[in-house]
Amino acid sequence: MSRSLKLNNGNEIPIVGLGTYKSKPGEVAQAVKDAIDAGYRHFDCAWFYGNENEVGLGLNAKIDDGTVKREDIFVTSKLWNNFHEKKCVLPKIKETLAALKLDYLDLYLIHWPFGFKENAPLWPVGEVDSYSDVDYLETWQAMEECVKQNLTKSIGVSNFNAAQIERILENCTIKPAVNQVEVNPNLNQKKLIDFCKKHDIVITGYCPLGRSEFAGTPGFPDPTIFDPKVKEIGEKYRKTPAQVVLNYLGQPGEVETAILNAIEAGYRHFDCAWFYGNEKEIGNAFNEAITKKLIKREDIFITSKVYITVKFFLQLLFIKDFVAALE
Repeated sequence: MSRSLKLNNGNEIPIVGLGTYKSKPGEVAQAVKDAIDAGYRHFDCAWFYGNENEVGLGLNAKIDDGTVKREDIFVTSKLWNNFHEKKCVLPKIKETLAALKLDYLDLYLIHWPFGFKENAPLWPVGEVDSYSDVDYLETWQAMEECVKQNLTKSIGVSNFNAAQIERILENCTIKPAVNQVEVNPNLNQKKLIDFCKKHDIVITGYCPLGRSEFAGTPGFPDPTIFDPKVKEIGEKYRKTPAQVVLNYLGQPGEVETAILNAIEAGYRHFDCAWFYGNEKEIGNAFNEAITKKLIKREDIFITSKVYITVKFFLQLLFIKDFVAALE
């Protein structure tokens, strides 16, 4: 669970995190503690979720018992839409920190590019008058101030498109480090991901398996784990639908980064397999490390595995009649 990506400011973000949206009240703290025990180090929160105090209880319990140090964990939170005015941003991040009982965040995001008036409902439906005309560039100036006051190490955005990010890049002194958006096979966001990669902005994907609350709703695709094609692939390779989807969403470049980081950390034994679908990327990383003289070929031990289906295994045993019966 400790694999991470380097952000454009030099900080690192673990590539797997625990989301806390719609977590049941009274269960969040224990879920956070269990996640830390399981190896999670990245926790995604938001003021809007209404449970940051419970997240904080879980985090601090594991810090206090010595399981982790504060610097071992990566905590993200988000500024809600009613608080886009510059005067609101610093008080709101301080409110989040007080709820979490932390001195700083690792990442603070603007939750959405549009704002609501401060006294409007948290999610107004069909209430045009509830929308604010505050430009998110004003909000971004206050986000930069959060970094300058050491309230957060990194700042970014959530649910922003390329044009909106471009405006920030043209007017900022601190670049967004992250754009958090929905990413799954029904919404692959390729153009946006390519844009962010070009500008050295890491994409954090939420709802990788789709949205279960919209299952069966006209106009909304079912969660991808229910997709017949995904199930078929899973059955073929003896993987769960979730494993198939998460493998599909793995972005090029992450494997190379992980291998190079491992080599620099002193690892010399690497376990691969044809089925994992990433041996080319692993080979690229090895060759880059050898070219840079980080290692010699004889310094590393590489394992790989051939993938054999039941049918192929039977063919190897020359049980032709049985194979024919399977067809």
